[in-house]
Amino acid sequence: MQSSQSHAAFWSAFWALARPYWVSDGRRKGVLLLLSVVGFTLALVWAEVQFNDWNKGFYDTFEHKDRLGFYLELGRFTLLAVLFIVLAVYKQYLQQMLMIEWRAWLTDNYLADWLAGQAYYRLQLLDRGTDNPDQRIADDLNIFVDLTLSLALGLLSALVTLVSFVGILWTISGPLEVGGVTIQGYMVWVALAYAIAGTWLTHVIGRPLIGLNFARQRVEADFRFSLVRLRENSEGVALYAGEAGEFANFKGRFAEVIEKWWAIMLKQKQITWFTSFYGQLAIIFPFVVSAPRYFSGGAPLGSIFQTASAFGQVQGSLSWFISAYPSFAAWKATVDRITGFKLALAHVREEADRLDGDRMEGADAGLTLEHLALSLPQGTPLLADASLRLAPGENVLVTGPSGAGKSTLFRALAGIWPYWKGRILLPKGARLLFLPQKPYLPIGALKNAVAYPAEAGAVGDAEIAEALAAVGLGALRGDLGREENWAQVLSGGEQQRVAFARALINRPEWLFLDEASAALPEQAQADLYALLRERLPQTTLVSIGHRDSLAQFHGRRLRWEVTPGAAPRLAMS
Repeated sequence: MQSSQSHAAFWSAFWALARPYWVSDGRRKGVLLLLSVVGFTLALVWAEVQFNDWNKGFYDTFEHKDRLGFYLELGRFTLLAVLFIVLAVYKQYLQQMLMIEWRAWLTDNYLADWLAGQAYYRLQLLDRGTDNPDQRIADDLNIFVDLTLSLALGLLSALVTLVSFVGILWTISGPLEVGGVTIQGYMVWVALAYAIAGTWLTHVIGRPLIGLNFARQRVEADFRFSLVRLRENSEGVALYAGEAGEFANFKGRFAEVIEKWWAIMLKQKQITWFTSFYGQLAIIFPFVVSAPRYFSGGAPLGSIFQTASAFGQVQGSLSWFISAYPSFAAWKATVDRITGFKLALAHVREEADRLDGDRMEGADAGLTLEHLALSLPQGTPLLADASLRLAPGENVLVTGPSGAGKSTLFRALAGIWPYWKGRILLPKGARLLFLPQKPYLPIGALKNAVAYPAEAGAVGDAEIAEALAAVGLGALRGDLGREENWAQVLSGGEQQRVAFARALINRPEWLFLDEASAALPEQAQADLYALLRERLPQTTLVSIGHRDSLAQFHGRRLRWEVTPGAAPRLAMS
């Protein structure tokens, strides 16, 4: 009962993954391609039927020593072969087009789902068991589409081939008497029994491949991610001279990859032993079974070859699962990984609704906190029952011990931190911009990095160049079109200057700065804050910082008071 429920749950999950594209607004091209591919698949089966009929005529010319018939059959074979090649080429080409269309649609939707509501960020907090979401989007969706189409079309071809050849085999195999009982179309029953036994044994031997493939995809993704992490943090590793530690880490992760590959290889070796024996026996088996009829004069030579060909097609159709089992195992593991990712995103949103307080737009231009309580994922309180109101233009400096929860307050205000209660009323109709201590710089053209999160195309090059000059990066004005990984090209201080340039370009009504100038000298910090006050006089500044010199740019101070044995509180002065 449990096994049947598990199978039902799997197929339900698969249908939930596969169905959306085929009922979407963008399905028309995909449906046309699918119908074309199915048509070519059926045409290929028809060609196989013609080859089977050709077998009889061709080998009969040898038995009858019919030279003219021999050359005519060669000509027939040439036409069939050319047709078969054309059908096979265009079937594969159209199938690849369909793969691209379906994968593009799935990728767009899963990317949108991953990014919506900051799920990509919350996933790290609320569901650490879902590894490598990037790999599930980039690789698993590709594998899912590829194997789903390959397996589905392979199954369709097997079913149509079975229907097409079972009648032929039934007719030409004739009856067989066993213990006084006449068995009509006995070769069909032999093929059926042969395939059932082979399928059952293949499943028994190969079932562990499903879990092994799931684990292999995970450790492959972990290994690849660790390599990317080194590239992203190359300077830090180099300064620490941490190459030996990184090498040991890589070796450890790659050892897990090798371990999983060895397990898969050993299991596939077992399957190959069986399927090779099974396949080789299937070649000679129909000749052995039908030879007595030929030697007794009950069937001509051409009929024997036709029978063997038809038996091979019927047995091959019935044995489709055997040949497809390694692909099926990889496909099921991929479906499980994508389903797990999809469920994790849904779980994150449910948990966010359960854990988050009420964050909404208020009735006026001020920012209001009502009974705000923050905590860590483990439940440790960071702030207890804070209520306050900030009026527009009321610049505030937030201070307190490191690790007290100041940055977490900003995360809650931004709507990305799930562990809080109370109410946050945001300024009505206001644009908010948050500048973290380490700015995010997208890979690509410099103008995109400076304009972010605004679209670079909506901002003129002259405006971007002027903003760079204003924050002390005038030397980069000629590099707006240059594409780089700017997080590795620019120093920490230069990256923070880029963030201030973003503020000038995006012109928010409320600007939250979390140690946004900590990598700069105090004079440079003062110059940038003075620039904000000059260029954005209507913008309200809320800053986290430890330098006393920041106080001159803020009219009020919000202190994070931590008392041993009591939950932290806020005090405004």
